[in-house]
Amino acid sequence: MPLYECVLIARNDITQQQVETIADNIGIQLDADNGLISPPRPEAAEGETAGPVPAASVKKREYWGLRTLAYRINKNRKGHYLLLGLDTKPAALLEMERQLRLNEDVLRFMTIRVDAIDEAPSAILSRKSDDRERGFRGPKPAGRFESGRKRGYDDREEFRARDENAREDFRAVEE
Repeated sequence: MPLYECVLIARNDITQQQVETIADNIGIQLDADNGLISPPRPEAAEGETAGPVPAASVKKREYWGLRTLAYRINKNRKGHYLLLGLDTKPAALLEMERQLRLNEDVLRFMTIRVDAIDEAPSAILSRKSDDRERGFRGPKPAGRFESGRKRGYDDREEFRARDENAREDFRAVEE
């Protein structure tokens, strides 16, 4: 089956668990459409579980967190970002996109076809971990304006160095 990646943005006023529930529902629906599992029955026979079955069509799931949007979408300035790596038929993908359009908690989504689903963390998550590892970068190097006050034209480093050399030359002449 073809491989796809889908990024969706959910409203900021829902919780992370509700976003995960949206992803679970997508996985269950895709598995049912692909014939991997039968849809969950409301009543379970004795010894069976009625809970959701782990999705076999969703190969990768990354929650990127609550992030600021580039522009307002339906009066929202932030959104929950979620990346899904999917292994599904095109017909099942169309049904998934239809369900996402109908879901009022989903602001935007985009699905693209890929050659392979990368198991490594995406660029977004790897950049987040780099930010956490940075921490203290050391003391700031001495710059041209250490104190932060504005200096005049003659206070530049070149002029200060030239003046110091001139003072040393003047002291040598006096002695």
